[in-house]
Amino acid sequence: MGKVKQPRTTFIGRIKAILFEKTDYYDYSLVAVIILLTCFGLIMLYSTSAYMAELDHNDDMHYFKKQAVISLACLVFALAISRIDYHILSYFTTILYGAAILLMLLVKTPLGWASHGARRWLRLGPIQFQPAEVAKIAVIVCLSYMIVKMGKQVRTLKACLVLGSMGGVLGLIAYVATENLSTAIIICGITAGLIFIAHPDTRPFILIAVAAGVLIALLVVFLSTTLETSSSFRIRRILVWLHPEDYASGDGYQTLQALYAIGSGGLLGRGLGNSIQKLGSVPEAQNDMIFSIICEELGILGGAIVLLLFAYLLYRLFFIAQNAPDMFGSLMVSGIFIHIALQVIFNIAVVLNMMPNTGITLPFISYGGTSVLFLMAEMGLALSVARRIKFQESELLL
Repeated sequence: MGKVKQPRTTFIGRIKAILFEKTDYYDYSLVAVIILLTCFGLIMLYSTSAYMAELDHNDDMHYFKKQAVISLACLVFALAISRIDYHILSYFTTILYGAAILLMLLVKTPLGWASHGARRWLRLGPIQFQPAEVAKIAVIVCLSYMIVKMGKQVRTLKACLVLGSMGGVLGLIAYVATENLSTAIIICGITAGLIFIAHPDTRPFILIAVAAGVLIALLVVFLSTTLETSSSFRIRRILVWLHPEDYASGDGYQTLQALYAIGSGGLLGRGLGNSIQKLGSVPEAQNDMIFSIICEELGILGGAIVLLLFAYLLYRLFFIAQNAPDMFGSLMVSGIFIHIALQVIFNIAVVLNMMPNTGITLPFISYGGTSVLFLMAEMGLALSVARRIKFQESELLL
């Protein structure tokens, strides 16, 4: 008897086969902490922005209503993404990488839009967003796919250079095209983190990290002692970080007011809605400096609770990465972990004046539709990976 000829699977058929798949596991804990952070962020956003919103827009809920609608829509969007098998992204990595580069370059065209002195937004009809956020997802997905394709070759110097250049190109374009140094640093941080996770030898990375730390320290000492009169925007930010009191009436004003807010909050805070610094003393308090108002109103205890929520969010991402069914899913969630961790660390470090001002928002809490949209997209991808986790029966009974 002849063999029965199996029907040939087409490209469209493969996509349909992996598009939706029934699973027995769903990480409801991750969904819960996302909802908690979002709801807490909305409460603090209203408390922080109500006074200035009333002055500027005659509506104390102006910022709150916009953020609430966007957050709800993006949460539904994340849950929808979680129902899709993440492997479908492997077919579109080249398109995603190219789109990220193209969108960032378009910022330099008439389609680009400037706000608060920075040209970082792209306006396509009614849609307005920061294309640098697309680059963060692109570097996570594309590098994860490339590492899987390289297999054991990832341990070679050539492979590391290829992966580093892929992330470096996105970071360089983010810095040059959108003038966004903070996003460029995060992209490079994600790149370095993924290569570190995939590479079997940690010693070279430790040596590079130590050397980079020494060079940065020497650079800071040099800048602080020889360039006090520099007019460079980047150098002045470093000088303001080192000596904010010397620039109290200028560039250091926001930093000092944020520190005053944290100090006046004490252990338990002034009480929700009772912040004084939000009444114009901390410029754009609902954005990068919202953590200072949280500490003023809810005290150090409130700030610690926020950090615990982020710690639990990172723990759930770590759990998913450790139990992912394949390397592609594990690396993607690891990249998301690195992104969230870097953004939280950088934002709080800036508020506490532990590093120069970078303009990085606090995930799920700071005001900004673009940030919420792409953060929720990343959470959707993490949930998609979690849905494919398989446990043995004994593990499920524990």
